Amino acid sequence: MATDTETAAVESSAWPLRVEHAHDDDVPEIVALNNMFAPDGLTLHRSEAFVVSHLADYQVVRGADGKLLGQVALDEYSPSLVELVSLAVAPDAQGHGLGQRLITAAEKLAMERGYPELFAISLAEPLFLRMGFHESTILRYPEKIARYRAISRSELSIGRKFCFAKKLTPFPTAG
Repeated sequence: MATDTETAAVESSAWPLRVEHAHDDDVPEIVALNNMFAPDGLTLHRSEAFVVSHLADYQVVRGADGKLLGQVALDEYSPSLVELVSLAVAPDAQGHGLGQRLITAAEKLAMERGYPELFAISLAEPLFLRMGFHESTILRYPEKIARYRAISRSELSIGRKFCFAKKLTPFPTAG
């Protein structure tokens, strides 16, 4: 639970918090924030090597003190298939709309890169539905099933994970 000081810090800095691309210096904080939620099955464990290799795909939000408050990343399967992964908001910053802002940033990045659709596997059903995603099925994404099997067969059987998808409107290209 957030202390009054932590809550006040988030509320006072909630605007103009902005989502920005992650930097090399963010890697340890990204790994720590992501992996904080892995034991409960809310995120997949991420190694430092994974984060470094996907750094250009990570978006982050920082507090006024520069501390990482939230993050999200894109994970490409092919030029036409991308997943929203590693969505995590620090416990003391939850409930202030940061998850929504991070999802919006991931959508924008996916559109800029020309992906026709974005999908996510999450237990945060209300959040994704509120953000315009529709419930889908993991069976539409055999690439994801293959990755789950490579990581841990238990990922396919831990509770009921929701699969969400959203069609993206590409940005017009100058022509």
